[in-house]
Amino acid sequence: MALALAAVPVLAGCGSRPTTHHKPGTGHQEATGGSGTLLPARDETGGHRLRELPAAEAPTVRTEVRPDSEGGWNVHLTVERFLFTPESTGGAAVPGRGHARLLVDGRETGRLYGPWGYVPAGARTLTVRLHADDHTVWAVDGAPVQTTVPLAGAPATSAPPSPRPTAPGRTVTLTVTGKTVQPPPSRIALKKGERLTLRVTSDRDDTLHVHGYDRELPLSSGTPATLTLTADRTGLFEVETHGSGLVLTQLVVR
Repeated sequence: MALALAAVPVLAGCGSRPTTHHKPGTGHQEATGGSGTLLPARDETGGHRLRELPAAEAPTVRTEVRPDSEGGWNVHLTVERFLFTPESTGGAAVPGRGHARLLVDGRETGRLYGPWGYVPAGARTLTVRLHADDHTVWAVDGAPVQTTVPLAGAPATSAPPSPRPTAPGRTVTLTVTGKTVQPPPSRIALKKGERLTLRVTSDRDDTLHVHGYDRELPLSSGTPATLTLTADRTGLFEVETHGSGLVLTQLVVR
C-alpha cells in the first residue's frame, strides 16, 4: 500500500555546521554519538534495534486521523519532547530527535518527517512509531514509543477484535499537597485493554489531564475525584495537573 507524503527538501552545502551522518561503511546503529541504551530487542517490521531512554526523557506521540474528502485519512501527530529532523536522518541518535514510521495494518508503509501525513482508503489500523536519526526505535521499559489508532470506515467484519478489559481493573490513589505527590511519581505498567481507575485528592482546585487519551477531570480542593479509563492505546502517557503543573504518574501500556 503506497503512502502519499510531502517531499522533504534535501539540505546540501559545506558550511561550518558539522554533519551527523555516519561514515561510509558503517551501519546506522554504529554511528558515533549515540545515546540511550541499545537493547538486543528489535522491532517486528524492519528489524531495527530498540534504544531505551528513561521515561522522563523519552518522547511521546499522539495520533489524530480525519477522513479525507477524496477517501483515506489525513494523519496529524502531536509529539512531546521530540523534534522532526529530516536534515540529520542517518546520523547519530540524539534524544528528542528523529522521525516517525507509519505501520498500516501491521506493515510499515512510510515515514513522516513532520506532523502531517496521509493513509489511503482501505486500511483498518494505523500505528505510529518514533525512531531516532540512526533508525533505531525509541523505547521505554523495553517497549517502542508508539501509538495505535483504529481507522473509521473499515468493514465491521474485518476489524480486529477489541481487547477485553481485565476485570475488575485496578485502582490507584494519589494525593496532591502543594508540590508533593503521594505516592511519589512513578510508572504504572498496564496491559492493553486493562481498566484503570485514578482516585485523586488535591489540596487546591485544579484539573487532571491524561495525555494521549485526552481525558480531563476537575479537581475540587479536598474532595476525592475519580477517573476511569480503558488502556486501549499503547505507549507512554503522562498524568499531570494543569494548574500546578505536576506530573502525578506515567502510564506504560503494552
